[in-house]
Amino acid sequence: MVQAQGLLVDAESRCVHYHTDKDIVALQCYECKKYYACYQCHNELESHIFSPYPLNLKKDRPILCGSCGETLTYEEYTETGTCPYCEALFNPACQNHHSYYFK
Repeated sequence: MVQAQGLLVDAESRCVHYHTDKDIVALQCYECKKYYACYQCHNELESHIFSPYPLNLKKDRPILCGSCGETLTYEEYTETGTCPYCEALFNPACQNHHSYYFK
């Protein structure tokens, strides 16, 4: 099972920066391919800054659901605001950070 990395990450991918009940999404850095709870955690722990993912909306799986551990395509992630595998709710405010994670 893929596990999110970061600062004080809990079992559902919440970190020191984002820790509400709906902050359960981790994202994969295109450069190092590791899943991080957020870009801030990544940038504090890696020697490079978080690199946005150039997406194939239906194939690439750069999103990790912290609730069930499934990886998602961008299309699956944005479709309903919930995980298509376990129906956990995602934080809608994460869309405010779209430019950090996706090209």
